[in-house]
Amino acid sequence: MLRKHSSRQLEQRFAAALTPGKTVSGVFRSDAARENNGQYITRFLYHGENGLVAYRVHNVLLAVQKEARLLLFQGSEGFDNLSCLERLTSAHVSINLIKEEQNQTIPHQSAPQVWHVMYVDRYTCQDGETDAALEDLRFQITLMNPDAAGNPLDHFSAEETGLHSFYFMLILAYFVASCIYIQPLWQALSKAGPMHTVLKVLSTALLLQGTSVLLNYIHMARYARDGVGTPLTGSLAELCDMVAQVQMLYLLLSLCVGWSLSRSRKSQSKPLQWDSSPASTALALAVVIAQGALLIWEQLEESEHHSFHVQRSAAGWLLMALRITLALFLASVLYQIISAERSALKRDFYLSFGKGCFLWFLCHPVLVLFSVILNEHQKEKVVTIGVILCQSISVVVLYRLFLSRSLYWEVSSLSSVTLPLTMSRRSRY
Repeated sequence: MLRKHSSRQLEQRFAAALTPGKTVSGVFRSDAARENNGQYITRFLYHGENGLVAYRVHNVLLAVQKEARLLLFQGSEGFDNLSCLERLTSAHVSINLIKEEQNQTIPHQSAPQVWHVMYVDRYTCQDGETDAALEDLRFQITLMNPDAAGNPLDHFSAEETGLHSFYFMLILAYFVASCIYIQPLWQALSKAGPMHTVLKVLSTALLLQGTSVLLNYIHMARYARDGVGTPLTGSLAELCDMVAQVQMLYLLLSLCVGWSLSRSRKSQSKPLQWDSSPASTALALAVVIAQGALLIWEQLEESEHHSFHVQRSAAGWLLMALRITLALFLASVLYQIISAERSALKRDFYLSFGKGCFLWFLCHPVLVLFSVILNEHQKEKVVTIGVILCQSISVVVLYRLFLSRSLYWEVSSLSSVTLPLTMSRRSRY
């Protein structure tokens, strides 16, 4: 009996042997195709007309001897339940590998559709032993959508179209904002006042976010030209974003738990500054380690270079559950603080802080839930763009809070400062 594997399992099984991107290189293996009812190669979302699949094999005589073929399946419905022979006969497009290079046009797509590419040969559905002496076939496959002029030159799959422009616009926004606000922010950091640690962590997280955006843009700019990009740059972008996530989690947990514990102390001369304790530090570190492990696990399971994914893995769902749990925990801590607080100004401070926290933690789960109603080619883009924008807004909200609405500036700046990332000239620590 031949074993059956889902397309997702097959994709994960062979992803490690392939070059990431839409110019895919690797080897066709008869034993792998036989074991899995066809060797899964990649997937691509085509749109419009003039979509193209181009292949190149390095030993066309061996390909002819094996009767090698590429099978292209449109959509995923029923694909996993097909037997070996049914797969061979039900493919929407079948390409015989009888030339060293060949192009195949994809039929017109009225709406973006996912296409799966598989390799099969004469040994795929045989029950007996294959010839162990048969060599593997080295290959390169290029998949392209039509560009604005209708020519098949766009390496971006339909779910990635527009991300390149988004990263460029975000880099431009970061550059303009830094030119405007770098001086007052530097002055606030150089004073080393009671908010120094908070502002330093926020600044580091924002810098890491900006670095991640820049690296993603570099990767996608190269990807647009060759369909491969620079996977190392994409991995570094994910690493920067993971470190930013961990830093922000430690900051928000330490502040909330520290404030909660400080209320039981007699001295509250500095009630809103970073107030760490062994208990708050231990809790924050434990959750940070858990989130870090889940982030690494999630990125290892996803082949695309996106920091935020439409969840398809156990690690992704656990990560979302952790974020929701943290949001509920912070809500309960802030509720206890606000309920016992008599000062309206302090209550307003804690409420604004809570808004920034909830926006940071809940934007990803909410957007993933919202993506259920979207088409497949829209999901990844909506989640990626939405989470990056929401978390950037969250950092700005927290900046505004700690720069202009903390009790340390209540006399000199609460009545005069209305713009984010600005401070009154009369501000004093």
